[in-house]
Amino acid sequence: MKQDLSLGMRRQPRRSKRPLLLLLLAVLATLALAWFRIGPVPEIVIHPSFSAIGPRTPVEVSLQEPRRGLSTVQVEVLQEGKSTVLLEEAFEPRSFWSFWGGRTAAKTFPLEVGRETVSNLQEGEATIRVTAGRAPTWLRSPKPVSKELTLPVRLRPPRLELTSGPNYATQGGSGVVTYQVGSSSARDGVQAGEWWFPGFPLPGGAPGDRFALFGAPYDLDDKDSIRLWVSDELGNIRETPFLDLYKLQPLRRDTIRLNTAFLERVVPLIQAESPEIQQTDDLLAGYLAINGDLRRANGKELNRLAGESRPEFLWQGPFRQLPGSQVMSSFADRRTYTFEGKEVDHQDHLGFDLASTRRAPVPASNGGDVVLAGYFGIYGSTVVLDHGYGLMTLYAHLSSISVEVGQSLSAGEIVGRTGQTGLAGGDHLHFTMLIQGLAVNPVEWWDRGWITNNVTSKLQPPG
Repeated sequence: MKQDLSLGMRRQPRRSKRPLLLLLLAVLATLALAWFRIGPVPEIVIHPSFSAIGPRTPVEVSLQEPRRGLSTVQVEVLQEGKSTVLLEEAFEPRSFWSFWGGRTAAKTFPLEVGRETVSNLQEGEATIRVTAGRAPTWLRSPKPVSKELTLPVRLRPPRLELTSGPNYATQGGSGVVTYQVGSSSARDGVQAGEWWFPGFPLPGGAPGDRFALFGAPYDLDDKDSIRLWVSDELGNIRETPFLDLYKLQPLRRDTIRLNTAFLERVVPLIQAESPEIQQTDDLLAGYLAINGDLRRANGKELNRLAGESRPEFLWQGPFRQLPGSQVMSSFADRRTYTFEGKEVDHQDHLGFDLASTRRAPVPASNGGDVVLAGYFGIYGSTVVLDHGYGLMTLYAHLSSISVEVGQSLSAGEIVGRTGQTGLAGGDHLHFTMLIQGLAVNPVEWWDRGWITNNVTSKLQPPG
């Protein structure tokens, strides 16, 4: 028999084409990703705070691209062929072959557009342009996309014309000024140092006729810091000093000598009624917190109450001093407090201490609404009356209160009786006149002639 030689030969295995196919598919997939997986068009939102551009108009620019993330961003302002770049920023987008990993999917940029950020900005129109890049691949670099918003540019402040005069005030005193504003006015009044006194429509006046009841801060000795002020909604401001005469009134100084008996009487009681301050068994530390921190907190509350004052006159004629009383302190005494021979504190006493008989009835000094009636920090049992347009009176250290918040009182109605609650050293009435929360000298408001010359005569509409 013949031997079949083919049986002795080894069969050669066929080479698989699968690795080549997989490689080809990988290359094709990479090419497809490199061609098609460019970053999508980012969503761009331009949100100005106002419908026009002023000196410093806040503009919020938001971009969003959640797939591969943001690439580049540029914000510019265009006017009359000139460009001012406000922002340029670059980001690292996700790689085109990756479906996870870091990227910046969204970003918001708070910007300011106006004369102070755009050189040579002129009235007319200006365009805010936002240009956003798209994430590239190594095969394609798509063109960036842009979005524009065109807004009017307004840089002229409202008209402001003084209509009252002559205008004068005393340091620590009060006054009324009348004026006219243009139709673009959004906010007006008197700025006196750090204090703001808003303007109101002049009763019986024409549109644009305004008045402001203002105080001259007791610690402000520069009359040019008391200025008439107006602004439109964009922040275009016009201001001017308006006082023809400003009488300086130097502060008087006084020394208050504290003793242990006084601290033992007042500190625990005030702490019990004032949980908002730090509680301590150290009498002196407790007193200093009351005389400082609590005093400031009380001042802030008076400012808040002034912001809710009724915009109408609730009073008539001169305000009344506590009947049969003597003034036992100067207005705005600058007090030094000592304890055991050492200086421990300095505060300003803003009001008058009026002494009469023990537990004397306290009449409302003029017509007004009760806006506070209860225990009030350093003042103890206190009543505050709103007389309208931010004018208020405060009656402190009362032994009893006979009114409630919300009551409308006529001049002379009893609000309570004198006492020595709060930081009082003896039975008396602490009386304060306030304008927008600022303590002012009550003597002016007790004077019929001063009120006629400085308040009511100026409130007559022009013409």
